[in-house]
Amino acid sequence: MLSSILLQAVEGIGLGYGVAALGAGLAAVGAGMGIGRIGGSALEAIARQPEAVGDIRANMILTAALVEGAAFFAMVVGLLVVFK
Repeated sequence: MLSSILLQAVEGIGLGYGVAALGAGLAAVGAGMGIGRIGGSALEAIARQPEAVGDIRANMILTAALVEGAAFFAMVVGLLVVFK
């Protein structure tokens, strides 16, 4: 059902453009979910071991930055295909 709606929506601009835009959107959603899980897991770890706040926070920020960078790269590639 959803795929037929998406195919009808992108019929005028070409299937490749629609798929690229959909991939860029999925990259953004995936990154948001990933960063949310990272934050939640960090809070649980801090609740278990409050003395390790500094190490957990540093690792959380580094991991979130890596996830965000990969997602940003995926969105840029998808949008470059659309606007080429």
